[in-house]
Amino acid sequence: MAIITLNNNSLSSVTALPAGVGGKVLQVVHSSYGTVTSTSGTSYVATGLAASITPSSTSNKIAIVFSVSGVFTQATTTAVNIALYRDSTELFVPQVFVGYNTSSTDNQDVVSGSWLDSPSSTSAISYNLKFKRQSGSTAVSVQQNDSKSTITLMEIEA
Repeated sequence: MAIITLNNNSLSSVTALPAGVGGKVLQVVHSSYGTVTSTSGTSYVATGLAASITPSSTSNKIAIVFSVSGVFTQATTTAVNIALYRDSTELFVPQVFVGYNTSSTDNQDVVSGSWLDSPSSTSAISYNLKFKRQSGSTAVSVQQNDSKSTITLMEIEA
């Protein structure tokens, strides 16, 4: 059995990936929001969940991971759309949340998703989530029952 001894100085000097290899996480931004927000409209409104990041290179990508919690519909077949935006540009609609049935049961769920964006910018970029009532006639809400929604942005080196 051979024993291998590593010199701590050699490990601490490793600070970057080899040339030509991307994928290093350069920065991480995280935000959460927990105030109930409601709408009865069919146009997107802000959930209140947002975060900003300033990429260091136009070739870098931004990985976005989010979770909108407490997505609530009353006991109807009302459907909810959640959408991810970069500034005012819609990037991704992860799913439609629909009430489970038309009985007397209210519905609450979590909508999660991820997206890899190529903003081609070195200016500050804001990512936010919006929601709307897709169908039905009752108001819908997010961050219901003391829940918090979260978003994490990661700049990935190209």
